[in-house]
This record gives sequence, structure tokens and C-alpha cells, in this order.
Amino acid sequence: MSINYVTMGKTLDVARDRAFDQTKTVLPAEVARGTYMQNAPSLQALKLMHLMIGTAGGRMADEVQHEIRLSDIRKIDGMRNHDRASLTPLFGELRAAVLTQDDPEKMVVTIGGLLDEARIDYRSEASGDLVVSWWFARTFRRMAAESNHWAILDRQTVFHLGSKYSVLLFQHVSSLVNLNRIESKSFTVPELRALLGVTAGKLDRFADLNARAIQPAIAEINQLSRLNLTVTANKIGRTVASVTIGWQVKDDPAPAKQELQGHSAGRKARRDGSAATVARAFPASGSIEFDAHWRDLKRATGCNMDNTMIAEKFRAWCAGKGLALDAQNIEQAFSSFCAKVGRV
Repeated sequence: MSINYVTMGKTLDVARDRAFDQTKTVLPAEVARGTYMQNAPSLQALKLMHLMIGTAGGRMADEVQHEIRLSDIRKIDGMRNHDRASLTPLFGELRAAVLTQDDPEKMVVTIGGLLDEARIDYRSEASGDLVVSWWFARTFRRMAAESNHWAILDRQTVFHLGSKYSVLLFQHVSSLVNLNRIESKSFTVPELRALLGVTAGKLDRFADLNARAIQPAIAEINQLSRLNLTVTANKIGRTVASVTIGWQVKDDPAPAKQELQGHSAGRKARRDGSAATVARAFPASGSIEFDAHWRDLKRATGCNMDNTMIAEKFRAWCAGKGLALDAQNIEQAFSSFCAKVGRV
């Protein structure tokens, strides 16, 4: 029996309006925020998911077959090396992803999936091409049809991100950026682990979660997207009880666009600051708790002031001096400031 949902939400209208904009993908916020997704797919499977939803566009809620040719997939930076052997397990991951939605008004919990069925027609494989087709699952189609909130994501940013942590965090924050008067969100550590798709038994210590998931994702998003993210740890005693992630839309997105257009070789070095071409800027907001570069500069001076407090005081000092946070001598100024503040 064919089921087509009556469109109730605005997300599909936005997707239809942007049907011819191949640079952007409209993603229902329910999916973007990962609130309802379990068994989060791998990096490559997430990229495939974004491509599938972007290809479907305003028809993502329809019970129809969607398709794309392998030759078109291979035109996309970050997805050029796929073939039948690599795509097959990715569809398996997407088929295994579980979407759970609790509607407290109707007092109904719905458990379903993202993907109903996928097919790879390789009759033309000998000539170097094949056709990929799929049907979205009923639960995803209902979410899309009823969705009133969405994220508009730059496709090239998604396709160039290098970890699933980065993709999941980027799509979550992107769904919040345009909400009025909201520029940050706090997560308990378990909530953040779920958002990032960190499985049980992996990165159990917060220090490991921070070093291997949070920090790399923040740094990569800041380098490749229109957003600047900041992170602040909220402690009870010595224990991190929650993490606040703040965001700002960049005034000048040109450096990120240039990075996307450039070769990926050396991108990590430029991001980490080990390449001479990187110009460091002091964070415009938030703490330096998760920024090893500025934190290490502070420690080298012997200053032991709280990482959030020192960041706030230094920004206020720069404002009073008329010193831009991306000035050439900002690192030297910060070290001198920390040395002057000394021990507290």
C-alpha cells in the first residue's frame, strides 16, 4: 500500500524553493540535531545520507524512488573514489540507523528508520558507471513531512569534513544558528556523546572525548565552515558536568571558502598551526579550555588563572587597547598579559 503524507510543515517548502541550488542541502532539524538517531553511521555513510537527502530535495517525504548515477557521485569532492564495493556497506549502515521520535502531545513513541531499501544497478559497470536508487523509510518521510525547522548546510563543507564527529556537530549547530537570540547550547556529557555518535565503551574518559572528538571537530568546523564555534567546560569541582557550545556566523567566510577550494593535503597542518601559512586569532568568545594552542601559551608563562576567566579578561584588555584579536602580535600580547596577571 502506498502512503503519501499530507505536507504539514515548512521544511519541504524550503527544500522545494532551493531545489536548483546544488550548493546547499535542506535537512529536517529532527535529523540534523541527531536527537532521534541511534546507531549513528560512519563519516562516509553520513556524507552519502546528505547527498541522498539533497538529491531528493522537496520530494524527500514522498514514497517514490530516488536515484543518482555513480558518475554524478564521483563529481563531488570528497566522494570521488566510490564504487559498488564501497557503496554497498554504506547503505547497510544507513539501513541500520534507528530513528526514535516521542510526541508528548499525542503520547506516542515512534521507532523506525531512515532507509527502506536501496538498489545498485551495475549492468553498466563495465563502462564505468552504475545507477543507485533508494526509497526513504516511513518514519523519515513522516518526520520530513511534519517538520517546521530545518538546517541549510553547505554541501561542500559536509563533503570535506574529515570525521563523523565533525559532520554530526556541524549539522546540529547549523539547525540552531538562525533561532532568535540563541547563540549557545549546553549539553551534559552523555548528551554530547550521543550527539557525536560515540558508542558505549569508547572514549569513556572526558579527557579522551575532548582530545579525540570535541577539539578536532571544533577546529575542523571553524576551518571549513561559515561558523566559528567555541567550547566551555562547566565543572562541578574537578568533574566536567556539562559543555556549552557557542557559535557565531563569520563576518568574512572567504578564508573557509578558499580552504574548501584548495587541496586537502596540508589542511590539518594549517588547522593545527604547524604550517607557516596559518594566521592565529584569539577566540572571539568562550573559554580556551579546549584550545591547546592558547592554553599552552598561558601555562608557559606560569599563569594558573581559570581558562574562561583569562580569556574574558584578555578580550576586555584588547578592547581597551584597541587591539584586534587577529592582530599579527596577538600571541605575544597574550603571553605578556598572562605573565603580568601571574598566579592567582
